[in-house]
Amino acid sequence: MKELWIEIDPASQEKEKLRKLSAATSDVLLEDYKVTVFSTKTEIEVITKPDEELINKLKREGKKIALRMTIQGKDDEDTATKTAELQVDYIIINCLDWRVIPLENLIAKTRGKSKLIAEVTNANEAKLVIEALELGTDGVLLKTADLEELAKTVGTIKKQTPEIELKTAKIVTIKQIGTGARVCVDTCDLMDPGEGLLVGSQSAGLFLVEAEVHENPYVASRPFRVNAGSVSMYTLGSLLATRYLSELKAGDEVLIVSKQGKTRLTNVGRTKTEFRPLLLIEAQIDDDKIKTVLQNAETIRLVTPENSKPVTQLKAGDDVLVHIAGKGGRHFGISVPEERVIEH
Repeated sequence: MKELWIEIDPASQEKEKLRKLSAATSDVLLEDYKVTVFSTKTEIEVITKPDEELINKLKREGKKIALRMTIQGKDDEDTATKTAELQVDYIIINCLDWRVIPLENLIAKTRGKSKLIAEVTNANEAKLVIEALELGTDGVLLKTADLEELAKTVGTIKKQTPEIELKTAKIVTIKQIGTGARVCVDTCDLMDPGEGLLVGSQSAGLFLVEAEVHENPYVASRPFRVNAGSVSMYTLGSLLATRYLSELKAGDEVLIVSKQGKTRLTNVGRTKTEFRPLLLIEAQIDDDKIKTVLQNAETIRLVTPENSKPVTQLKAGDDVLVHIAGKGGRHFGISVPEERVIEH
């Protein structure tokens, strides 16, 4: 669980404090994340020097302890590491020049000993520190008077562990439809078996297309790539918004999804559009029929409840994993539940 700390100046007006707290604890933040209001009145005892005698005294008194320090060089990094050995609850660090290597060193050396909280001033810095060394810091201490920046940082923290509901649909039709433009999405991540992108003809029904994680005698595996289908197909750029495959370009965000419904955001490294023979695939779930258009080749696989299956081996009656969104339309990818839209 990532922690969001907010530093509020005790001299601030009460109205300003309440506005910050309201912004930070809106929506579902408190259900999944810990928010700490950091001020001189905090229940956590903050020290600025690694005084072992004082630390032991505070521990005997049952107090939580946080060492707050600035990292200016290797000596400071060593001091923070030694303090973690004393099992203080938190180490709050301010890296003046935001060098990534010292931060990665501290993440590795303090893991499981003390929680590492990094001071940040905006959402971009927050994203950097909670993703560093893949594990990231345990949280951030946000120092800003800008409520918009606070909201962005809340969104960044909340993005770390989203999940999505997947259901089982039954294949009803597999039809060769000729040649068309299809898109390979090369991401900046590596995917495992059962992971890929959600892709579909209708924004309300998306199929889980597996990344190219399987080797075969003719093609090496490319676990960074999803051969995602026709240029007109939808995929998810986030939990809330769809993108056409034709729109994606280097630097854009897309949502990787596992067969368990776990998700993570990654960036597109590049997209590659080529003309290839295509298949129309239709599946039934409850009273709805959903569709997707994928390349007709053995390396393109749909994820099933058990594993995955090449589209060239699919047959009517096979089960595949899909995501069914709510009813309604979309305006530039954003859901509009009240709008009536009919997609065939």
